[in-house]
Parts: sequence; structure tokens; C-alpha cells
Amino acid sequence: SICFILASLVVNGNKLRELSLDRSGFIWLGCGVAVSWLSLVINAFAWRALLGWMGNRPRGISLVNLFLRSNLFKYLPGGVWHFIERIRVLRLHMNQGEALASVLLEPIIMTAAALLLVPFGGWQSGFAVLCFFPSLILSSQWREPLLKRLQEIKFNQFKKIQVGTESSIPNYQLGTGRDDYPWMPLLLEILFLGFRFGGFWCCLNAFSVSADLSFGQWISSFSLAWVAGLLVPGAPSGIGVFEATLLLRLSQSVAEAPVLGSVLCYRLVVTLADVLAAFVANNTFSLRRKTR
Repeated sequence: SICFILASLVVNGNKLRELSLDRSGFIWLGCGVAVSWLSLVINAFAWRALLGWMGNRPRGISLVNLFLRSNLFKYLPGGVWHFIERIRVLRLHMNQGEALASVLLEPIIMTAAALLLVPFGGWQSGFAVLCFFPSLILSSQWREPLLKRLQEIKFNQFKKIQVGTESSIPNYQLGTGRDDYPWMPLLLEILFLGFRFGGFWCCLNAFSVSADLSFGQWISSFSLAWVAGLLVPGAPSGIGVFEATLLLRLSQSVAEAPVLGSVLCYRLVVTLADVLAAFVANNTFSLRRKTR
């Protein structure tokens, strides 16, 4: 993916040098940072809502703060260290299975939420219909067997790096034990994706590219690329995968150079938002510890 992006940079080098940002462009990028930061806060509340839905709302810990502080670890190679940090902290307040379930179920809900936005781009030769299936997997008859299997797989992987000391997870700790549908976490994740796309939309407007496609086509392409970056294993924060997927999907529809400029600026924007959110959350956490 990174090689593909580098090749695109070489091919479009001359056109990229012709791109420029005026004052309004920088204002759009600043708005992109603010909107992307707000999306992270919404994402943190979605995770807290998920833990509440599971019946795990530990006292003495700010789940929103923990989410934002650990979120920066996703940029480390492997793309799992933000999950591991959350498990490490949560294990002080709940059992291993519950902590593991909370971090494994979140990306499944996020994937379902993002794919529900893909049909806004139209029928797409029937592909839009397939995007509804992940949300059906969240029903208990599909969700629980899938989650239990994932817990067993990931526990054995995380155990190698000493996240837990148990040799295995007891059966009673597998799954969520819930029969209802996680509506509130899903709705909040959809809202998160909407704001996440809002940051990208600001970058498109900074380069005056947004009018080249309809709003629905943009959010559809963005959501699909975002899912690819989320699901491809080992890519820290989806770096390279998101950009390559988006460029490939839009290559026949819009001029590549301004989209490439927008995508690269978006990566900078979301990274700054991640750093800002982690910085504020870490200072808030340190201040709370000093006041105790």
C-alpha cells in the first residue's frame, strides 16, 4: 500500500507541486482537526456505552479518558497496542474475558457502522446490499459464537506478550451474555464515522475537490476505505491501506493529484487530532491523580 502511494506521488509529482493552499484552505484544515478531535471523543463515548451495555461500568476509572490516552498506541507496529493497554487497565476492574470482549466487540461494531454508510453511494452493482450483513452479525445468535471464538484466538495471542497470567479463559467469561442488540453503541459509532468523514470533507474543501462527486459518493468511498484500514492486520492506524483503497476506488472518477493531496493532508489532520486528544486526556489523568 505504501509503495502504491509512493508511486502515485511520483506519477503526480508535477501536478502536486501546482497545488496550493490559500487562507481559506488552511481554515478548512484547521476545522478538519477540530472535527476529527470531536470524532474521537464520540468514539470514546461509544466504547463507554458498549461497556455499559455489557453491564461493565467500573468505578474509579474514566473510560473516556482511558480510550483517548491509549488511542495513540494504535500507531505502533502491529496495530493492537491500544487494545492491549485497555485490557491491561480493565483487568484491574473486571475479569479477563469481559475486558477482552470489550475491545474485540468494538471494531466489529465500528465495521458494521461504517459499512452502513457505503450504500449512500448508490446501488454499486449490488454491493450496497452486502454492506448490511455485518450489522446483522451483531444480533445475539451470530454475535456470541463469533465473539467467543475471537476471545479464544486473541487470548492465546496476547498471552504470549504477557497481557494476562491465566492459562485459559473460563467458559463463563466468554461472550457478553446479552440477548439484545447493541443499538446505542452502534448509533454512536455511526455518529463517530459521520464526524470522521467530516474531517475528510474539510480536507476535500481545502483543495476544492468536494464538488467532483456527490456527497453520497464521497462518504461511501471514505467509509469503505476506512473499513479496509481498520481490518487489514498489522497496519498501524491503517496507514497506507486507507489511502491506497481510497485512491484505487476513486481513480476513474476524479483527478488523482488533488485527491492525493487531500488524502495526505487528511492523514496529517487525523494524526494531529489523535495526538491532541491523547495529550489532553493524559494531562487530565495526571491532574486527577495529583488531586487524590
